[in-house]
Amino acid sequence: MTEPFRLGYWLSSEEHPPRRLVALAVEAERSGFATAMISDHFHPWVEAQGQAPFVWGVLGAIAQATDALEVGTGVTAPIQRLHPAVVAQAAATAAALMPGRFFLGLGTGERLNEHITGEHWPTAAVRRAMLEEAIGIIRRLFEGGNVNHRGEHFVVEHAQLFSLPDEPPPLFVAAGGKRSAALAGRVGDGLIGVEPSADVIDAFEANGGAGKHRFGQIHVCVDDDAVVARRTAHRVWPNGAFEGTMLTELPRPTEFGEVASLVSEDQVAAKVVCGTDVERHLEAIASFAAAGFDRVYVHQVGPDQERFFRFYRDEIVPRLASPSGARR
Repeated sequence: MTEPFRLGYWLSSEEHPPRRLVALAVEAERSGFATAMISDHFHPWVEAQGQAPFVWGVLGAIAQATDALEVGTGVTAPIQRLHPAVVAQAAATAAALMPGRFFLGLGTGERLNEHITGEHWPTAAVRRAMLEEAIGIIRRLFEGGNVNHRGEHFVVEHAQLFSLPDEPPPLFVAAGGKRSAALAGRVGDGLIGVEPSADVIDAFEANGGAGKHRFGQIHVCVDDDAVVARRTAHRVWPNGAFEGTMLTELPRPTEFGEVASLVSEDQVAAKVVCGTDVERHLEAIASFAAAGFDRVYVHQVGPDQERFFRFYRDEIVPRLASPSGARR
């Protein structure tokens, strides 16, 4: 891992309609962000977010609207809703449209998005096994030959990708705990983490992750009025305060909304950096850098993305470029 620390922009599919996501990708590129990550959901977390376009259609539009912005999924679950062979074809096409600037983020998914096919929702251990098998299928398909596979969880019969990029996109695996971090180290080209956990990093390192990329994510709500920012975060992103199996086991935005009604504004503000206190934003970024992450993708909660771009361009990015940088 030789790249310097980089700041990325998070494209929130749960909050923005398709054309807006494309416009935000363009604005991110204009604002100096070299990389972005876009969520892959069938439903928003809560109905107040209001959106959930098909990410692969949006990626095609972003590919044509941008010139240099790197974009990856954060993350796609090749578990139930999308078969691994379909994910491989979609990712190969995205990588062909964006040569050298697409990466595939993969994870075990949430019931919120995957249950729509009516299949039984597996346990976390089974989902990890499914993801590992799926990654093997995807990598074989990226090689371009005829693939047959009959495994414990998936069947592939005479599948071959004919539209391939010059180089296959790298695969990054999302991890929220030690077991998924170990999987990321074994079969991924890097880790996508939601917090700079020492246990997660240790498990990733111990299972082949040394020297591989580590991408993190932080949630912010930039507004000149911190009170307004807290209210916006509480209304739009209450799921930021959820922990444990709630995120993976609840089936619909309705149920997430019911739990959200029990979450306080203080609980959300503890997870989302609200307002324009420069030091708080830098500290959130620095926590990932100090743990050895080489990128952090910043998610601005709410509709005011323009205020976010101005604040980060004028106040945060120049400080990250200082000698102390993100490792302050």
